[in-house]
Order: sequence, then structure tokens, then C-alpha cells
Amino acid sequence: MPCSNAARPPQKPHSPDRRAEISSHHIPRRKIPLFGRELAMPQSRRLRIAIGMLLVILGILGFLPVLGFWMVPLGVLILSYEFAAVRRFRRRSVVWWERRKRPPGE
Repeated sequence: MPCSNAARPPQKPHSPDRRAEISSHHIPRRKIPLFGRELAMPQSRRLRIAIGMLLVILGILGFLPVLGFWMVPLGVLILSYEFAAVRRFRRRSVVWWERRKRPPGE
């Protein structure tokens, strides 16, 4: 009984076709919507958490030159993709902000 792989030519393990096939199975990168653009986040969960924490901690020192308070919301946005508690805080903040912007009659 012939083997089913007989009709298919053998591929090298590191051929360009094989690399394209392997890379097509990757999980798509998470993207953060920010000011009308989408920024791709690193695939490593540890790196995303480290970047988010660093932005929040350094953002608290926003009174110093180069650092700014703008870093805190960006860090919270990044961390909200990893932690449910931070995600709930972010969603509540967005709802509060949208209600605040709305005219009183609506």
C-alpha cells in the first residue's frame, strides 16, 4: 500500500515556503487604538505588563522633565488588556468621561 506522502515532494525544514506556512499560524498581535491609529503591542505578555507598569510608575513622576502625566493613562490602557480589574476601571472611566461630556438635557 503506497504512502499518502509519496505524491508530495519532500520539503526542507527551513525552506521559505515552510517558513511562510509556519508564520501564517501565528496569533495576530494585539493592537491598541490610540488617537485614530492602531499601535501593535508586543506578543510577550511579560513585556506588555512591564511596559504598562513602567509607564504608570514613571507617569506618576510627571512633574519631572521628559516624563509626563500622559504616561499614566497609556500604561493603564496597556495593562487593561492583561488584567480584568484594570479593564473594568478603564471602562468605568470611559463611561464617566462620556457622560460628563454630554450636555445636561440628553
